[in-house]
Amino acid sequence: MASVVRRELTAYQAPWWARNGHVNTVYASLLRFVTQPLWHRERLELDDGDFLDLDWLVSGRDRCVILSHGLEGNSRRVYMNGMAHAANRAGWDVLSWNYRGCSGEPNRLLRSYHSGATDDLDRIVQRARADFGIVALVGFSLGGNLTLKYLGEQGEDAPVVGAATFSVPCDLAGSSRALAEPAALPYMIRFMRSLREKVRTKHAMFPEEIDVDGLDRMRTFQEFDDRYTAPIHGFRDAEDYWAQCSSRSFISSIRRPALLASALDDPFLSASCIPRELARESEWVRLETPRHGGHVGFVTDHAESWSEQVAMEFLGGLL
Repeated sequence: MASVVRRELTAYQAPWWARNGHVNTVYASLLRFVTQPLWHRERLELDDGDFLDLDWLVSGRDRCVILSHGLEGNSRRVYMNGMAHAANRAGWDVLSWNYRGCSGEPNRLLRSYHSGATDDLDRIVQRARADFGIVALVGFSLGGNLTLKYLGEQGEDAPVVGAATFSVPCDLAGSSRALAEPAALPYMIRFMRSLREKVRTKHAMFPEEIDVDGLDRMRTFQEFDDRYTAPIHGFRDAEDYWAQCSSRSFISSIRRPALLASALDDPFLSASCIPRELARESEWVRLETPRHGGHVGFVTDHAESWSEQVAMEFLGGLL
């Protein structure tokens, strides 16, 4: 297995104009253009009465890659579309899924999604396994944390061949502190605007259970997760949520080939999100730490991002 995990992969070389974490991040998110695949939408009803919306790109292949998006993203973000095209070209059918409440329609229950909600990812994997003999995972940011945590929880029983993950906040406390820094203020403004809107929607649905007093004064994930994410999903507080859901704690239990690629200039990540020692001790986890790349950036001078290229190289080597 070591030969598969350690096989040579294309190294990332940032264009001269993208050798800055913020530039790479912003360009990839706001300026990169990718045509949207011809998605087919499926609504998957869940046993708890909720639902998940799935987007399929199907060409009759025998293998499928599942794409998991980042915080407040969705199945049709630019990076998801780009990876879907790359996977399809490489011979994979694609399942790009939306977390609860992320498909443009509120979910039905009080609970939502969070960085450790692997029960929903497992349901998605089982859905894919019903139609495909070979299933792989790709995760971005929060979706990368979810993916690695899932692999660690499943261990030897993981029903997938492997995974590629990018810009992973595998230490949620460290990432939250990095995003509380002044340099990350523009990102936090965007995140908090979206999260506040989600809370207001839930307040309208569950007025007795969601209190919006002071919501507009919240500025950090510490405040938001203490007030909403943690208690709604059964955690004591933000620190307890972060500790239980950080994928760092699950890396040593991973028993499927996994690529973890995070840039050293990623403004969303702390040094603790680069698990060098854990990866060094694992024969299953390949850590790539390009000097540049930003957060879910890795832009190139070509149409395809480095993350798309290297994900297909890594997953292709598992077949």
